[in-house]
Amino acid sequence: MAEEFNALISNHTWDLVPFDARKNVVGSKWIYKTKYLSDGSVDRYKARLVAQGFKQQAGNSIPLVSHFLSLLAKCFAMKDLGDLHFFLGIHATRISSGLFLSQHKYVSDLLHRFHLHTLKPIRSPLPSRTKLSLTDGELLADATEYRSMVGALQYLTLTRPDITFAVHLVSQFMHAPRTSHMSAVKRIFRYLQGTIDHGLLLQSAHGSQTLIAYSDADWAGCPDTGRSTSGYAIFLGPNLISWRSKKQPTVSRSSTEAEYRAVAFTVQDTIHIRSVLFELGFPIRMPTTLFCDNVSASYLAVNPIHHARSKHINIDYHFVRERVAHGDLRVKYVPTQAQLADIFTKCLSPQRFTLLRDNLRIVSPAQLEGGVIE
Repeated sequence: MAEEFNALISNHTWDLVPFDARKNVVGSKWIYKTKYLSDGSVDRYKARLVAQGFKQQAGNSIPLVSHFLSLLAKCFAMKDLGDLHFFLGIHATRISSGLFLSQHKYVSDLLHRFHLHTLKPIRSPLPSRTKLSLTDGELLADATEYRSMVGALQYLTLTRPDITFAVHLVSQFMHAPRTSHMSAVKRIFRYLQGTIDHGLLLQSAHGSQTLIAYSDADWAGCPDTGRSTSGYAIFLGPNLISWRSKKQPTVSRSSTEAEYRAVAFTVQDTIHIRSVLFELGFPIRMPTTLFCDNVSASYLAVNPIHHARSKHINIDYHFVRERVAHGDLRVKYVPTQAQLADIFTKCLSPQRFTLLRDNLRIVSPAQLEGGVIE
């Protein structure tokens, strides 16, 4: 104990100050441990003095915040906009346990701008199993409006993950859109007509720092190239924080290969998110759990034996295996019915689509009561 205490003193671990009963005092505690040699005999006795950090209280000092802002203002041109309510076309509504983000005004403006506000609403962006091709329908005489509509929809995906796949699909024909593609775009707006007030719910995680990802692929879904589509959804605690839908750069020769490429695609983003959270002072201690609905791909990710049949996905194989071996990734199988990333890889039935949309916490104000989903 004396050795430990003297080491703390010599390292100037603390500064002695007068006791102030008005302040929260964090206590300390001695931790004792016996170290043993390989033969079981006692090597030495260790003592460590540790702070009882669990007694710390989070504060909300307005003067301290004001002082910090004044220091920033000396270095940068700043303007205090007050509490967040509306920014870059996104409405931020505070509820009792979180934040509700929506772009309902933006959606309404788009519907009137493109003269689509009188369309009859529908329950899903595109019909189930929709496949759009480069040669479907006749070429549009003027592609300007099509490109303008799709570009506007791309910005909407910031708070509407439910239209991400549909927008990804119609975005592939910007260079030479056809009548079938324009029909698909108008159908997306019909869906938005009935869900104008929907948005993304972000709730307090209550200290939860778990990172969970869902990865999926639609094997050979593109009728023109035979390429597959990767999609993923990443949650921090209960909140969806990252999602994407993207056509794979090469043709996959099996569903396992397509799913495994989607896993690697997802892992790239989880690594980035973990890095950002670490820089912000919220390190993720537990490994990221990634759910995949392909048994073979899940097994391939955790099996250290390299198979000859997987050599054509060699880079992705070693990339994922490295993260698993490093201890910051676990790949688990999940049934297709529970695969939340399904909504980012294919067109679904209205029933299936609505179920996944709700699980992603894309809700309407009517579904909120007291900050929670009923």
